[in-house]
Amino acid sequence: MKQIYMDNAATTKVAPEVFDAMLPFFCEQYGNPSSAYRFSGQIADKVAEARKTIADAIGASDREIFFTSGGSESDNWAIKGIADALSSKGNHIITSKIEHHAVLHTCEFLEKHGFEVTYLPVDEKGRISLEELEKAIRPTTILISIMFANNEIGTIEPVAEIGKIAHEHGVIFHTDAVQAFGHVPISVNELNIDLMSVSAHKIHGPKGTGFLYVRSGIKLSNLIHGGAQERGKRAGTTNAAGIIGLAKATELAVASMDKVQAYESALRDKLIKRVLEEVPFTRVNGDLENRLSNNANFCFRFVEGESLLMLLDQKGILGSSGSACTSGSLDPSHVLLAIGLPHEIAHGSLRLTLSTETTEEDIDYIVETLKQIIERLRSMSPLYEDFVKKNQEA
Repeated sequence: MKQIYMDNAATTKVAPEVFDAMLPFFCEQYGNPSSAYRFSGQIADKVAEARKTIADAIGASDREIFFTSGGSESDNWAIKGIADALSSKGNHIITSKIEHHAVLHTCEFLEKHGFEVTYLPVDEKGRISLEELEKAIRPTTILISIMFANNEIGTIEPVAEIGKIAHEHGVIFHTDAVQAFGHVPISVNELNIDLMSVSAHKIHGPKGTGFLYVRSGIKLSNLIHGGAQERGKRAGTTNAAGIIGLAKATELAVASMDKVQAYESALRDKLIKRVLEEVPFTRVNGDLENRLSNNANFCFRFVEGESLLMLLDQKGILGSSGSACTSGSLDPSHVLLAIGLPHEIAHGSLRLTLSTETTEEDIDYIVETLKQIIERLRSMSPLYEDFVKKNQEA
């Protein structure tokens, strides 16, 4: 059966070049980089090269890159680490209502331990208000954590301006850049970023690998106690293969970024245009201008999202209704509720995220299939039937 993978925001296919770069470090150069002999020293050198490749990609120093298992760990470390390190200075954190659950649940955990958290609202496009952000800052504010780009609706936040406001008030700024890294240009200095979370598997790298950028001079409590890895701040045997794969994926993403953005955005725009024109009672979610090039997120009235996904899957189209981290939940997306959608509309959501392997033929097939499935689902909906009758009577 034809299969079209349209869930690249959840994870991506490992690039062949990344796989090839990683392969020797499983069965040939398998030593522990922390060991003292030359065999392991050569591997440690490769890890150091990878660290520099990643640092160069964001305009940072290699000493500011700390390898982790991915985005969730990096988010947890950034927020809990600052909260612990600066608890004597203050206990207030500012974030937004549309953050990834790795941020939201971490903040909720800290609230149980004496911290106060302000959850900023967003507008209908999913962007925070800079004025509301500035008003929310208190003398006790120690951290602002706002994501770079939303994982569900693709909206890109005004990161540079957020960081500028944070620094003007002496507050540290963390951003979850899991969806943005490798897709948009990032200079941590130009964007006023102090801490940044990244995951490899969103850019055709391996799962279970990521990093946390920590600006020099930022006080951050250790994540894992034990050995001296990551300069003593995150103990545990170095994942050499994963780190080298992350560096290769970073190198490829940076080199092809302009070309990929142009290709993906053209297909994304075609998908959005056709769906809005050919499927009635449909809306696109997120900011159409400040948006990731591969993200299309829709809500279809009188349609239940889970049924839609199952029927699409039967036709070989793999999408999602939101974050992969909440795929087992029957609740509507917290992101869609935050941008003002009522529950009954938020339940009918569909996220389709492209890659360079997506073709125009794929887009055409998706639209034609969507039209058939949505018509079928609406024909079984008593809400849709009532809606049609009321319109006919009017």
